[in-house]
Amino acid sequence: MVGWFSKTIVAMTVRMPKWFVRWVSRRYVAGPSLDDAVRIMKRLSSEGACFTIDVLGEEISNMDEAQYFFDEYMRVLDAIHQHGFDANLSIKPTAFGLLIDPTRGMDNIRTLVAKANEHDMFVRLDMEDHRVTTDTIDVVKALHGEGLTNVGTVLQGRLHRTLADIDALETDLGPHADYRICKGIYLEPEAIAYTGRQDIIDGTNACVDRMLAAGAYVAVASHDLPVINHAKSALTSHGMGPNIEDPRPNAGPPRHQKGPGYEFQMLLGVRGPLRRKLLAEGHRTRVYIPYGEKWYEYSIRRLKENPTIGSHVAKAFLMPWTNRP
Repeated sequence: MVGWFSKTIVAMTVRMPKWFVRWVSRRYVAGPSLDDAVRIMKRLSSEGACFTIDVLGEEISNMDEAQYFFDEYMRVLDAIHQHGFDANLSIKPTAFGLLIDPTRGMDNIRTLVAKANEHDMFVRLDMEDHRVTTDTIDVVKALHGEGLTNVGTVLQGRLHRTLADIDALETDLGPHADYRICKGIYLEPEAIAYTGRQDIIDGTNACVDRMLAAGAYVAVASHDLPVINHAKSALTSHGMGPNIEDPRPNAGPPRHQKGPGYEFQMLLGVRGPLRRKLLAEGHRTRVYIPYGEKWYEYSIRRLKENPTIGSHVAKAFLMPWTNRP
């Protein structure tokens, strides 16, 4: 159950003036423009971090909006290449029109992934709510079938179906499967998802185990010590770790700008000290950097969708020294 304190913080924050929400969100959102994301990447590159860039925005109402996201991601791709950043792209399929016009939406995604492939750059398909879980997985399978293997999906540990999805993708993609596994931000119905904290953690850890056993590339996207510690233990059991060539017999070839079969990922502005600790231990760590004109809508939506974020907001406000980005 979400604590009353987090719920109270969220209820207060969403009613605050826009300038206050921007003040809070500046820790977690690079800013409204690509220049803001570039600035953050330049700063954090000095720490040895790598990145995944997300242009804020999800479900759209028409294909003109989809064109905006397509064009903006092309600019992001060019900026990453121009500056030589160790970075990849993170896109939401609905922002490319997948629910409005599936054919055009797929064409948009395919064109972007193909362009990224020319620069040896990876594209991650973010997982949105349960309405598009199957569609998102199908996009990845279709693109791999066309030879575009520089694309992978996010899977959510809280969903009951995820272990079966991992097994199915192992059959279809083999060692080319590449996941970001997270608990999941969307509060889904009990009929299809775990809702208790420990059940969600256990489900996420089970997914980590299944992915590693399948030989997949596993990006563990979590700020929770029970998940991170479990992942580290699971890596050890497979003989994996920092500066060790992936020893799994069913693993695929080394991936450009990737770790030895795994990496850890964290949101911009969340548990920076923990990220730096993992980096100091030799683990590859990736920072998820969102930016865009929709920063306000993104911030409010995330707070409403998952009130547990309220505790992070309160900590950043009351004790900023404990959570340096």
